[in-house]
Amino acid sequence: MLFNSIEFLIFLPIVFILYWFVFRQLRIQNLLIVIASYMFYGWWNKEFLILIASTSLLSYISGIVIEGFEGKRCWQKFFSATNIIINLAILGYFKYCNFFGESFANLLNSFGIKADWVTLDIILPVGISFYTFQALSYSIDVYRGKIKATKDIVAFFAYISFFPQLVAGPIERATNLLPQILKRRTFDYGLAVDGCRQILWGFFKKMVIADNCAVAVDSIWNNYQNESGFTLLIGGVLFAFQIYGDFSGYSDIAIGSAKLFGITLKQNFNFPYFSRNTAEFWRRWHISLTTWFKDYLYIPLGGSRCSKKRVILNTITIFVLSGIWHGANWTFLVWGIYNAILFIPLLLTKSNRKYIDMVANGRYLPSFKESINMIITFILAVFGWIIFRSASISEAIDYISIIFSKSFFYFELPYGKSVMIGIIFMLIVEWFNRDKAHGLEFTDNGILKYSAVRWFIYYAIIIATILFMCINQSFIYFQF
Repeated sequence: MLFNSIEFLIFLPIVFILYWFVFRQLRIQNLLIVIASYMFYGWWNKEFLILIASTSLLSYISGIVIEGFEGKRCWQKFFSATNIIINLAILGYFKYCNFFGESFANLLNSFGIKADWVTLDIILPVGISFYTFQALSYSIDVYRGKIKATKDIVAFFAYISFFPQLVAGPIERATNLLPQILKRRTFDYGLAVDGCRQILWGFFKKMVIADNCAVAVDSIWNNYQNESGFTLLIGGVLFAFQIYGDFSGYSDIAIGSAKLFGITLKQNFNFPYFSRNTAEFWRRWHISLTTWFKDYLYIPLGGSRCSKKRVILNTITIFVLSGIWHGANWTFLVWGIYNAILFIPLLLTKSNRKYIDMVANGRYLPSFKESINMIITFILAVFGWIIFRSASISEAIDYISIIFSKSFFYFELPYGKSVMIGIIFMLIVEWFNRDKAHGLEFTDNGILKYSAVRWFIYYAIIIATILFMCINQSFIYFQF
């Protein structure tokens, strides 16, 4: 079920009413979450409900078994590793089987060895990368002793399948989400209102910014050989805002929806296009995934507390795996390496933690140096997104080559003119709320303390969304 669909706009209020006004007992509320989540997920393909149920059951049992062998570290490690291997094997089969098979066949063919790979009819389950990582983090945290294994199977299934963040994150940790599911919740009016604001802002970013950018981006990419270098650069910029509006918009809708049920999810985006270097960008982009790799892979590998060679290797490993996580295509791997190349110099010069505070902290506008740093960081991100968006490495090289050709100086903007106004509006709103969790998180300061001003903003965004929205456009990250 898509967030930006009529079905969801009917589904969400029904679940909300049942949750707060019909089923008041905690265990029944959690059971309702499970049923609603399986309905939400089964809207795409009912067959994959077995898969998510199997992942949930396996991780639930593994947590109990791991905790049951307390004091016997060898057995705990064995059962933890078994759970990890099985879950990754399932993920690998659905996501990478055809990719590696075809790549191996092409490699043999390049050496003159005839090998034909018959592509299997494998359908990628929506959100499998997200809920698999969520399940893995639970068993790892039980093994590490960070959380006690739960015996409440209904609560655990609700943790894995919680519908707002099920198919595209944020990737939640059991240490944050599971305790909220296990304890009695009371309706918080202020939290619910803030959730509605965040949902509204998410719809605007998705349906006005991302989906309209998508129209221009697809037109440019489908005919990129005949476009000027300047137009292709604009296509890269528009895709940068498409993927941001699409993914952060989904996160806003997910986090806002969770607030309606008294549950707080982790922030997944923190205005990444206001970053002053690549390291800051990755602290602000898809936060739940970057912190997952940091906590469960980078730090166990030694992190930055090793020799310089090992630090470089650890960094490349994380970025390569992050790239591969996004999909079975060599472009994702190259995209990961590209970001590692940008990140490593900052890490080695200890500049990766240089920008921890908010940009232009305490000021309305950034300094000249901050502005230049943000522009450079954004441009570097754009070229990364061009690699990410391309169908193949050769296409990415060809696309970027045209940008740097003489045709760049042919300044024409045949695409994306109308959506630029929406992008500028989004950037202005998020700039002035960059110290908040989302673009429409208001405080009782200044002119925003007047309810009439707030409602004017709400209605303006609603009207803009209705007038310029694209209906039933799927989310980019559903394919990952």
